[in-house]
Amino acid sequence: MTAEPAATSQEETAPQGVRSRSQHQRRKRIVQAAAALASRGGVEAMQMRTVAERAGVALGTLYRYFPSKMDLVVAVVSEELDLLENSIDRRPPRTSSPPQRAVEVLMRATRGLMREPELAEALIRSLLLSDVKTDFGDRMSRLLLRAAVGPEYDLPADDQRRVLVRALGSVWTMEMIEMLRGHASADEIQAKLEIAAARLLEDF
Repeated sequence: MTAEPAATSQEETAPQGVRSRSQHQRRKRIVQAAAALASRGGVEAMQMRTVAERAGVALGTLYRYFPSKMDLVVAVVSEELDLLENSIDRRPPRTSSPPQRAVEVLMRATRGLMREPELAEALIRSLLLSDVKTDFGDRMSRLLLRAAVGPEYDLPADDQRRVLVRALGSVWTMEMIEMLRGHASADEIQAKLEIAAARLLEDF
């Protein structure tokens, strides 16, 4: 595929709305290309030049959107969270108690990631090793609060329930690491999450 120029006079002179759509589409192509490479070979496969070639953009364009590989990995993490959020919106958890609903969300995330273990490992590693700021923890906490409390939850910033769902998300992250290492099955992870959720979300 021939890479497009880093910038074109046509794009520069296009109306702002058209230019913004074009930029959004280009960014999405880059993130999808990076995710596809990571799903086959992990973070190591996400070489910036290879991503640019696969996305059909100039290398300079890629660096303008994502100054480093870890910036790109964080964007892939965000894309995966978008997919999870859309899934939750379409099919909200139906189990009866807040802890069970929170576990359902986490197990959906687990099953989604484990369909592409190389990508899952890349994303988890990025969360642990990256110096690039990510909102992964905040977004997972909001998802768990929506599941446990309801979509219209309105909790004060200092409400301890925010801390508790964040702690549950941290338990899930560590259990995902164990699964990726081959030390735990999905059933074992679910059993542990159910115990942790029952304790942490007992008073929800």
